[in-house]
Amino acid sequence: MRSPSDHHAYPTHWEADVVLRDGGTAQIRPITPDDAQRLVSFYERVSDESKYYRFFAPYPRLSDRDVHRFTHHDYVDRVGLAAIVGDEFIATVRYDRIDGRGMPAAAPADEAEVAFLVQDAHQGRGVASALLEHIAAVARERDIRRFAAEVLPANTKMIKVFTDAGYTQKRSFEDGVVRLEFDLEPTDRSLAVMRAREQRAEARSVQRLLAPGSVAVIGTSRTPGGVGRTVLRNLLDGGFTGRVHAVNHAFPDDMAHLEPEGVPAHRSLRAIEEPVDLAVVAVPAERVPAVVAECGEHGVQGLVVLSAGYAESGSEGRDRQRDLVRQARSYGMRVIGPNAFGVSNTAEGVRLNASLSPQLPNPGRLGLFTQSGAIGIALLSGLHRRGAGLASLAGIAGISTFVSAGNRADVSGNDLLQYWYDDPRTDVVLMYLESIGNPRKFTRLARRTAAVKPVVVVKGARHTGSAPTGHAVPTTQIPDATVSDLLRQAGVIRVDTVTELADTGVLLASQPLPAGPRVAILGNSESLGLITYDACLTEGLRPLPPRDLTTAAAPDDFRRALAEALTDDACDAVVVTAIPWVGDGNAGPGDGDGSAKALATAVREAAQASGPGPAKPVAVVHLEIQELAEALAGTGGEPAPGTRRIPAYPAAERAVRALAEAVRYAHWRQEAAEPGRVPEYDDIDEAGAAADIQVLLAPADGTPADGAGRGTGDGKGGGTGEATGSVPGDDAGLGVELSAADTQRLLARYGVSVLPALPAPDPDAAVRAAERLGFPVALKPTAAHLRHRADLGGVRLELGSETELRRAYAELTDYLGRPEELGLVVQRMAPRGVDTVVRAAIDPAAGAVLSFGLAGAPSELLGDTAHGLVPVTGRDAAELIRSIRTAPLLFGWRGSKPVDTAALEELLLRVSRLVDDQPEMVAVDLEPVVVAQQGLSVLGASARLAPPPPRTDLGPRHMPAY
Repeated sequence: MRSPSDHHAYPTHWEADVVLRDGGTAQIRPITPDDAQRLVSFYERVSDESKYYRFFAPYPRLSDRDVHRFTHHDYVDRVGLAAIVGDEFIATVRYDRIDGRGMPAAAPADEAEVAFLVQDAHQGRGVASALLEHIAAVARERDIRRFAAEVLPANTKMIKVFTDAGYTQKRSFEDGVVRLEFDLEPTDRSLAVMRAREQRAEARSVQRLLAPGSVAVIGTSRTPGGVGRTVLRNLLDGGFTGRVHAVNHAFPDDMAHLEPEGVPAHRSLRAIEEPVDLAVVAVPAERVPAVVAECGEHGVQGLVVLSAGYAESGSEGRDRQRDLVRQARSYGMRVIGPNAFGVSNTAEGVRLNASLSPQLPNPGRLGLFTQSGAIGIALLSGLHRRGAGLASLAGIAGISTFVSAGNRADVSGNDLLQYWYDDPRTDVVLMYLESIGNPRKFTRLARRTAAVKPVVVVKGARHTGSAPTGHAVPTTQIPDATVSDLLRQAGVIRVDTVTELADTGVLLASQPLPAGPRVAILGNSESLGLITYDACLTEGLRPLPPRDLTTAAAPDDFRRALAEALTDDACDAVVVTAIPWVGDGNAGPGDGDGSAKALATAVREAAQASGPGPAKPVAVVHLEIQELAEALAGTGGEPAPGTRRIPAYPAAERAVRALAEAVRYAHWRQEAAEPGRVPEYDDIDEAGAAADIQVLLAPADGTPADGAGRGTGDGKGGGTGEATGSVPGDDAGLGVELSAADTQRLLARYGVSVLPALPAPDPDAAVRAAERLGFPVALKPTAAHLRHRADLGGVRLELGSETELRRAYAELTDYLGRPEELGLVVQRMAPRGVDTVVRAAIDPAAGAVLSFGLAGAPSELLGDTAHGLVPVTGRDAAELIRSIRTAPLLFGWRGSKPVDTAALEELLLRVSRLVDDQPEMVAVDLEPVVVAQQGLSVLGASARLAPPPPRTDLGPRHMPAY
């Protein structure tokens, strides 16, 4: 029972689940008066030494006054947080606001004294570091900018917690006490420290699930068949190196072993007299809570919940799924599932197959994550058929680890990215995703992982609102095309089908990255060579003329031709094509198993001995020569250690598409090695824009709007993050559509000028406006239904005189409606150029997104628009401009003069800075932006303000809320 202290409401949004350094979990929440007994019990379990470090004197027990003080807070000037596992405190932290003399104070004092106490049994788990992140975020929300802490010199662990946090700090020594003072404003170093700790903790939590020393299958049936018995059988058949236990409450009391498996049988997990690391749960959903409680009390580290009947089944199931995650986390356990297919780990020292797959995948370099059991088993089967290698030798399509997470209520693709990032057994990450619960974090983790190893993703359920019902994820308004652009910006290789996922993964796992797009093609079929040549052009590669070895080519001919191609500086990759040999005489490819093996040996030997210089990727396209594919993969006999395996494809298009993805990824890796930067502009008035926004968001009486204050950057306050209509974060109706004058003033603060447009309510006003601006002018409507609709004839250009202007005014009002309906304006003519559109908007899940395209049909009808996450760098801006299909129009198409793309890049960077610096700017629309040969003109601009959605990516680390 939680109740408020004093008169301040209990801050529910401070509650969070966190992953600790050892991979376990804990809950962090504010301390309340109801926690008095928990606090006393916690203190009794703390050693005398730790108590001495906390109070600088022997302090064996807490007095009633102490308990009251430490459990009653106002949640503003005095705050206490606890880390909890089960129902017990394992650590506490508190701050007390102080003035310059160190005495208790209230706002506006902006300093607080902070103190920790961690139960000895939980020291070294990173509990204090996690609590520091959260108490610092709370303090920033309460306008506290600096912490002070006094620590005994012998308390080296606590000193290290403070010094390692990455904050700007000052250290002094006085009266035998170390005094530390540090600013709470996040720094690049503190963010880097927090994210490094997050990566280590989440990776460790996954490792505990994938490399257990013992597994209990709960729900193992007495008779063959059933989900539990099947998983138990798969564990044993896969050669799991740890201990296995079968658990079923229906087992007879005298049943010691389950036969014929010979596995220890237990009626309850409590009956197992040794630790259990992983529990596979295969009982009906209504029995799962009792099982989870039993696992938590036994100290189980993680759960794989195969049981169905959760969020995929409706609202009642969603509640059941929420309770499952909360219950498991309360015991410090992570959950794969529910409705999961299972997990596998092919490491020789583990050999874990805790899944419904009938066989343990053969070992290899691919890490595989799926959100669908059906897709998971299809991928595993497909990779095995392609040639998964021998059990003793990592194969061309072998798996390092496999997770099929079902409803992924807890462990998700983000967790696996953290694990695979520095997993030495995984070279390529393959992911089938149907939803992305935290797109902002996913793109951050994917970018970091892609910098060291390829990440290949196929996204199911692409259309908004079509995510599987079992996935509790925040809604996003981003269209699928935008998601693709954001993934590409993060270095993710996005493919369209599961087949392409496997094709690309196999090539990346077995071949070096190409240095460029030049492709040599050689083989014994001119026609197949031409098909491959065409496929290369379609994928944007630069193929060399195919080399036809004729249908009489022998394996030695292939060897010599491939060796020549690999030493040719004019190519970066080679595609070998082969068809079955036709005719009399010597056997050729496909004419028996021996000739296929001979050709495979020739290709591998040539690739292996490619000589000095960087290695080049080789792919083989074969038509109906399955023996060749098996021999190249190494399944037709064990080649010598270190022999290079070559991927084979039954169609040229599949091989070339995989190669093209490798080329694009290699180019991204090269670019990412020297990251771009966000430029600084001396003329940007960030403070002035912030002041303008505060005034514009305030209600008419001049008082600050509730929730309309500046965001804290840590997910506390500043809006709910749920979207209504077209304005993210504006569910409370606090958004403001800015007038033209206010929009132009805010844009001017960031060095973006809009060409003035004067209202023309009647012909005389139009003439006066034109005389003020100077002829020639344009006359155009501003009504919403006519804005940017030049196709309706509503815009008149190059009006050089009063007569022309009055005639145009009469035509528009006769044709389109009354002046008051049209909202006509007069604008000075801009230099001729290419009409473009620049937009920025905030999505609650993905964050701020910058978009660019050509105005009119290219972007509106064809969807030819590029997108990037804010803040964009100079390199990102250049890439945005060049990535649209109609980009040639900007660079001199069909003899036209190139336009000023440098000015366009600068505009993109300034708009990016605006929405990044001012998160209340939830939508900006510049249309059209006319880019001339020299300079550009912004002819129209609109903007909307609203309280920003919380920036959870900048706050303290925490698990998704349930």
